[in-house]
Amino acid sequence: MFTKSIRWRLQLWLAFLLVCVLSGFGAAVNQLHRDNQFKQIDDELERRVVALSAAVRGGPSRGFGPGRPPFDGGGHRPDQGGEGRRPDFGGDGHRPDFDLDGGAHHPPPHGWPDSPPPFGGPGMRREIHLSAAVTNLFEEANASSFYFAIWSRDGDALERSTNAPMELPRPARADTLPHTRMREPFREAYHFTEMGDCVLAGRDITADLNGLRRFAWWLLTAGGTVLAFGLGGGWLLTSRAIRPVVEISAAASRISAGNLSERIKGADTDNELGRLAGVLNSTFARLEAAFAQQKQFTADASHELRTPLAVLISEAQTTLARERSPEEYRETIEACLVTAQQMRRLTESLLDLARVDAGHEPAPRVALDLAEQTRAGVERVRPLAAEQKLQLHCDLAATEAFTNPERLDQVITNLLTNAIHYNRPNGEIRVRVSAEPESAVLTVADTGRGIAEKDLPHIFERFYRADKSRSRADGHFGLGLAICKAIVEADGGRIEVASQPGVGTTFTVRLPKPPAGK
Repeated sequence: MFTKSIRWRLQLWLAFLLVCVLSGFGAAVNQLHRDNQFKQIDDELERRVVALSAAVRGGPSRGFGPGRPPFDGGGHRPDQGGEGRRPDFGGDGHRPDFDLDGGAHHPPPHGWPDSPPPFGGPGMRREIHLSAAVTNLFEEANASSFYFAIWSRDGDALERSTNAPMELPRPARADTLPHTRMREPFREAYHFTEMGDCVLAGRDITADLNGLRRFAWWLLTAGGTVLAFGLGGGWLLTSRAIRPVVEISAAASRISAGNLSERIKGADTDNELGRLAGVLNSTFARLEAAFAQQKQFTADASHELRTPLAVLISEAQTTLARERSPEEYRETIEACLVTAQQMRRLTESLLDLARVDAGHEPAPRVALDLAEQTRAGVERVRPLAAEQKLQLHCDLAATEAFTNPERLDQVITNLLTNAIHYNRPNGEIRVRVSAEPESAVLTVADTGRGIAEKDLPHIFERFYRADKSRSRADGHFGLGLAICKAIVEADGGRIEVASQPGVGTTFTVRLPKPPAGK
């Protein structure tokens, strides 16, 4: 299923992130643009409301001047005499006090109407005078022209522009602060004066709403385009990032099929996957070398075992071909015994290598005196050195090493035996034990024929013989130095060789010192 693919998972996650980011960004930009557009409209409406409110406050009142009821032509009440006398509305010579809702604390005098007549009626009517500056704010020739309406505190329409909507309800009573309302497709601002009059200015915002819708569609289109480019780029990026994984999988499949020389090609070492490919290539190279070494080791071991087996079979067949004397039988049995011992030494060496290579149960290590361990090894081989007329010189300083005693004995014995077998007659062997800051050092030097420079890199390889002319009958299979190297490295040390043809060879073994508290 495609959802199990790493590439598709990355692509789906990228799509989710892009959709979230683009949606949030688009919604924020659209809301900011909408708020800014309505703020501009509201600012224009409120400016006109302020102008209308000022005109309403400053406008004269019809019904409170000469010739208007309840006044006569001389400004007198019909039921009052005297010129210039103030009308007594409450019987005490004062006008009744009206609150903002039009209520009076005292009833009107006889003959005064209970409430103002409606707009256009025969009773009292306020007259609104708008200056040219105010009327210019409501030019009908403008495509986005503004309209206005003015109501008295009793809800009567005092004035309105000709382009105002037919149905224009008066706003509900509120405080004296400017307010806005939305009656699609109209946006309106209104204000109640201190006397309770209401002024309103509005505008048809159909064009603005259409512009906002176009802007929203433009944002949606731009977001879709960015999403498409983002997903396309993400697909290319993930494809490029996953390519090394695909190549690694293909190379591993070919290697598992038996092609050990296969490598991951085109790995970019500048990124993590490239470095992983480099590590895998080096691992594949070591595996190829290990398989090649194992193959060579198996062939060499088979060859080494085949020779003594052939000797055993040949001796047995020759002896059984006819009757022989007891002496001849004895010689045959002795030859078979020597061959069998040679096979035993070979199998023991192979088992030693197998145990060291396996490493499942590391040999226990202890702190020991390297000088005493070396002195014991020298005494074991001293008779063999005397047979070859070789002189042994020892310089053994007490030095502690952290290793396995039995395996260390095997290393010392192998190095001393090689120094004896490959030395010249009447030669010398120098054995030295010394201490370094972090290591205990064992040095075995001989005065033999030396090792050629071309053979030095291979002498620790299994079944490798620098002297090809020596017979396997001598019991040397080319495994001794390989065993020494495996044992020393298993204990955390290292073994080195230096040789000069015709002068001699020196082997140096460095073993770790005991850790603190051991």
